[in-house]
Amino acid sequence: MSGGERKKRGCDRGHGWEEAGAEFYQESYPAAMEADLQQALQRDPSHIATLLPSKKSRVATAKRIRNDTKTTLRRRTSTRSCGTTTSRRMSTNLHDAAVSMLPDLSENLSNEERTWEEIMQIKAMPVCMSQKIQLKNQLQSATKLRLQGFEQLKWQRRKAWQQFRIRMKEAYSKMELWNDSLKKIGGNFGMGIVAYFLFIKWLMYLNLLLFAIIYLLIVLPVIVLEVPENETCSSNNVASVVCCSELYRNKTDENSSISKVLSLLFYGSYTHKIYESVGTNLYYNSPLSYICTILTVFIISLVAIVRSAAKSFRERIVEGEGQFYRYCNLVFGGWDYCINNERSASIKHKALYNEMKALLESERLEEERRNRTPEEETKLFFTRLFVNLIILTVLSGCGLFVYYIIDFSFTQMSAHLAKDHEILNLFFEFLPYICIVVLNVAVPFLFRYLVALEHYNPSYVVEVTLYRTMFFRFASLAVLLTSLHALVAGKIPDNECSNKKTEQPLCWETFVGQQFIKLYSTDIFIQFFMAFFINFPRSLIARHTENKVLRFVGEQEFDLPKHVLDIFYSQTVCWLGCFFAPLLPMVAVIGTFLLFYIKKFTCLVNSTSSNKIYRASRSNCLFMFNLLISFILAMIPVGYSIAKIMPSKSCGPFRGLETVWSFLSMTFSQFPNWLQSTLSFLGTAAFGIPAFVILSLLLYYYYVMWLANKHMVTVLKNQLVLEGHDKQFLLNRLSAFIKQQQDQNKFHQEQVNELGTFQHV
Repeated sequence: MSGGERKKRGCDRGHGWEEAGAEFYQESYPAAMEADLQQALQRDPSHIATLLPSKKSRVATAKRIRNDTKTTLRRRTSTRSCGTTTSRRMSTNLHDAAVSMLPDLSENLSNEERTWEEIMQIKAMPVCMSQKIQLKNQLQSATKLRLQGFEQLKWQRRKAWQQFRIRMKEAYSKMELWNDSLKKIGGNFGMGIVAYFLFIKWLMYLNLLLFAIIYLLIVLPVIVLEVPENETCSSNNVASVVCCSELYRNKTDENSSISKVLSLLFYGSYTHKIYESVGTNLYYNSPLSYICTILTVFIISLVAIVRSAAKSFRERIVEGEGQFYRYCNLVFGGWDYCINNERSASIKHKALYNEMKALLESERLEEERRNRTPEEETKLFFTRLFVNLIILTVLSGCGLFVYYIIDFSFTQMSAHLAKDHEILNLFFEFLPYICIVVLNVAVPFLFRYLVALEHYNPSYVVEVTLYRTMFFRFASLAVLLTSLHALVAGKIPDNECSNKKTEQPLCWETFVGQQFIKLYSTDIFIQFFMAFFINFPRSLIARHTENKVLRFVGEQEFDLPKHVLDIFYSQTVCWLGCFFAPLLPMVAVIGTFLLFYIKKFTCLVNSTSSNKIYRASRSNCLFMFNLLISFILAMIPVGYSIAKIMPSKSCGPFRGLETVWSFLSMTFSQFPNWLQSTLSFLGTAAFGIPAFVILSLLLYYYYVMWLANKHMVTVLKNQLVLEGHDKQFLLNRLSAFIKQQQDQNKFHQEQVNELGTFQHV
């Protein structure tokens, strides 16, 4: 063997089964071999199993490996042994092929239980109803062995339980909230938009769970248990917790405009004392229950988001496996079979066409990117730099505007506290939040036009616009939190009930909770107003006019990223205000319930289907990932207020303490010594370093398992390729056999005809 051939064989050694068996993909047999093959098949039909490409590929690969790893002398010996092994393998394969050709006698040994399981399997088969009915009738008409004794009882109980589960599932699906609405939306806009409404439903259920926990552990004990008696203020220290609490109660009782603070909606209505039930020895530690419940709410939210995000990510990974066959996926798997009317079908056709066009456009842009000259690269770089500078300028200007509006509003509110200015005071209370929501509606339109100048990939444009808008909305919240921090973060002096230098409210937690309630309610109201009083007239103009300008102004697509951001924003406000307004999740339940119908009206009445295709798995992954980001960002200011800011002296469960965290430290010091030692050990390096090493080893183990599974997936894919070539080989042999039989029959018929003609002559 020459060196070039040896080198070539060494280069091909690392390829998989698909490359190793490439010489068997295109079958070509000489005439003599074809004749020998036909004779062999006539003698032993099962001999064809040894001629499959997959069998030959494996034998060739095994020979190649052995020939490359052994010497010439051992190679000859191994070749003889390989031939013996191969002949044994062929005989084994012949035996397996013969066994596989035997009839399955167990099919005739059916009983009632097996028939029932097969009927249940038929219900889940992806075939038409007529075929399911035919298969079911065949099973029911077949002869069955009746079970006897205890086996009959077990099967009857199992059958009854399965029927009960099926009927309960059907009843639940009929009574499920918004089931008909989701079907209607799916029939008109596809499952990608349905995923958005399912996300709203999921958030409503999450907020309902959070509200139930808060109500049972914080609100209900306040209602049921006896309220501890209030202590009287002594004249010795007018700035004590008792005197400040009495001052706050008197102020709220006198001022009717702040009478809502006494409701259980806000932080200031909860006491710092222990509740005691009448006639029993039941005690209830209100501060401990308050902080533990709020922490439980946040932990449950995090677990729910992570679980849903992991499930959505798995679906996204499975869908992303076919990214190299995008055109085939669009042509053969892009249709949405929930669509049930002609108009939606034409819209879906247009969406598939636009998706195909977007893929071609992305490939064209990628080709342009690779072929750009240095001058074009420089020009595009400065264009994008200029656009980003404009966006940063807009964000800075909006932030300064919101900060000025908040400062102006608080100043005017303090100057118009008289009762004859109630309407004006109400206007200044809601002015900052109206401005924030209006900016949230207007600024994304500017971002959408600016991103067109940057010449990004179409799939990247959606993400850029989404995250820019998301950053803008969170920036406006950050400005609001900064303004509130400047107002409430000052340390309260010992001789005062509040920090008068910063004009700190007497109960600043309740004041902050009120701001979040106002922001949430204003956001819901603005969305209602936009849907019914702005976008609805636009849709009427677009449907009843032929003017191109008016149609351009009136037509509106259901822009999924924009509507998703509305949900993120509302839920982030709920998490931010949950500590300061414990019943804000109840308001969020009502808000998400109303928001579903607002978005449904926007989707079905005001909007047309978007030209972009939104797949359900991709949408769910996007929703949960961004919701996780929103949750993490919301926890930062809440954690800071718990750890660093001094609570009010006048109200709340933590009045008189330096921080809320100090209360947790005091509670920890009351634990038994063994529990304190255990928890303290968990925070030391003696536990942290071994835990880190163990976690690192586990991560490495799962990484190795991932590599092994990935390699196995590749092997299985190559094996599927070979199985496909086996089918093609068998079809070719079958075609050749049929053609040969036809030729033989034709030849015999001609001979018979010639013989008959000769006899007549």
